[in-house]
Amino acid sequence: MSPPVAPPGWSRWLVPPAALSVHLSIGQAYAWSVFKPPLESALGLSGTQSALPFQLGIVMLGLSAAFGGTLVERKGPRWAMTVALVCFSSGFLLSALGAALEQYWLIVLGYGFVGGVGLGIGYISPVSTLIKWFPDRPGMATGIAIMGFGGGALIASPWSAQMLESFGSDSGGIALAFLVHGLSYAVFMLLGVLLVRVPRHAPETRGTARQALTGPQVSANQAIRTPQFWLLWIVLCMNVTAGIGILEKAAPMITDFFADTSTPVSVTAAAGFVALLSAANMAGRIGWSSTSDLIGRKNIYRVYLGVGALMYALIALFGDSSKPLFILCALVILSFYGGGFATVPAYLKDLFGTHQVGAIHGRLLTAWSTAGVLGPLIVNWIADRQEEAGRHGASLYGLSFVIMIGLLVVGFVANELVRPVHPRHHVPAPKEAAHVQPQQSESA
Repeated sequence: MSPPVAPPGWSRWLVPPAALSVHLSIGQAYAWSVFKPPLESALGLSGTQSALPFQLGIVMLGLSAAFGGTLVERKGPRWAMTVALVCFSSGFLLSALGAALEQYWLIVLGYGFVGGVGLGIGYISPVSTLIKWFPDRPGMATGIAIMGFGGGALIASPWSAQMLESFGSDSGGIALAFLVHGLSYAVFMLLGVLLVRVPRHAPETRGTARQALTGPQVSANQAIRTPQFWLLWIVLCMNVTAGIGILEKAAPMITDFFADTSTPVSVTAAAGFVALLSAANMAGRIGWSSTSDLIGRKNIYRVYLGVGALMYALIALFGDSSKPLFILCALVILSFYGGGFATVPAYLKDLFGTHQVGAIHGRLLTAWSTAGVLGPLIVNWIADRQEEAGRHGASLYGLSFVIMIGLLVVGFVANELVRPVHPRHHVPAPKEAAHVQPQQSESA
């Protein structure tokens, strides 16, 4: 299923909305926590059990992006968006059946496994196409699309909560909410499938952007043999681990930090804090990735990792004494979390070219799968151990934050070690390939 080639005069600014329709849909994943309490009550689940569909979904996101990246490059964005639509919507429909029959394994299979495949393929579906349309501003282009994934929860959270209030929070109400999600997202993602186009030829660019089109090109299979790929894998994993460590436990964290003060945080205020973090996550994806077009990819990651470590240090030292400071630092960290996701495709394009950047990006997202397990594990496990030891309040998180600072320093060092890819890894240019072929024939 090849996407139609853009006709003459087609505006490249129609492609980001196509990408957004997919990313805003699959961004629902960040709103899974809305379904946790109703599922625990209706099906008698523990907190760990109710988190399983989300965790499996993030793992499958990374794995499907890694293994499906080459197919996405070969078959094009329309094929990828169609697969994402079918898997993501089918995941909700299976989950609806599971909730109606009170069979939790069907919800795990549907939302976590099948829906997770849709997450991964949908996430990388527009990346390569956007970079080809916007070679002069790749950070901004991918930031616009990936912003949708960060902002999807801003739509899905209140929408899901309203449906559960209207339909009821028993198994039947949950099933109906899942059903509405599956059908609605199918229609919305279909807009992207119908709208997406690939460029007839490379858009006219100037200066360094024109040079980028003729620069080094590296295949996906060759990229994973380079130290640059694995250094970026470490960079992304450390940045995501630090961000998701706050994101996954945001509401109880701010409540614990100020529980022993004269101004404790209410449940409503904690929910508002979570919404602010989602907004920062979304804003960072477009704001910081666009900034990277001006100051460079390595410099922007120096900001993400270096300033991020400073923000964690400020929270650890002074967070429980100043609510505005705690909120501000957390918002900055989450903006870096989102910005890291949006900037990494452009960083890959700078290092490996546009030849198979979508497939390379898919392989790199295994770092997200790792971080999706590592970040929550560090924060939750240490908080549980500290609570068992009789500690409470901000002291539950002190050690976790020190670990996060260390991980960000590791990422900072890895970013400093990134160098241009050695020419031996480059795909031969057409002239070079033509020159090599006669020599091989003569040798034969």
